[in-house]
Amino acid sequence: QIQLVESGGGLVQPGGSLRLSCAASGTMLSINLMGWYRQAPGKERQLVATVTSTGNTNYANSVKGRFTISRGNAKNTVYLQMNSLNPEDTAVYYCMGFWGDMAHWGKGTLVTVSS
Repeated sequence: QIQLVESGGGLVQPGGSLRLSCAASGTMLSINLMGWYRQAPGKERQLVATVTSTGNTNYANSVKGRFTISRGNAKNTVYLQMNSLNPEDTAVYYCMGFWGDMAHWGKGTLVTVSS
């Protein structure tokens, strides 16, 4: 059973930055695809960005040029550097790891962008 734990959320002012972290446990093998999704109040969960173990990335159009996803040196870790945050980025951010032909999810970390 894969477990993912996120950290790094919080309150930030518009224009500010945050860095989210996620670590997966439960396997000694490398999880090929990891990523971040977010769910704003009253909305469906949406893709933010994904990254493969070889470094291939994919971003939602709304975050391109502002967010950067990366894999950590430790196995099965993933980061999301978020810059130029705006109130529309307010959401619960979920870490995802695709393993055993299914997506596994963390419990989420809340990011609030407000002055």
